Amino acid sequence: MGYEEVMEKVTEIAREIFEDEELVLKDETVAADVDGWDSLTHLALMNEIENEFEIKFQMKEVQGIKNVGELVRVIVERIS
Repeated sequence: MGYEEVMEKVTEIAREIFEDEELVLKDETVAADVDGWDSLTHLALMNEIENEFEIKFQMKEVQGIKNVGELVRVIVERIS
């Protein structure tokens, strides 16, 4: 699964979590850019991503991710 496919799936998951079918995620998107993205929804998002891609994030990975683009790159690396 390539970068674009992972980005599409992450966007689908985010749309469900944030209940916003119009949500568009870009590489530079950060939590502050999305209405309702707080610590609780962040945990829900990460949990759904882990379930979808059958991976487990390390705490240091999660803390080091600065935007959606980095998140997608970490996922692609983990599933390759």
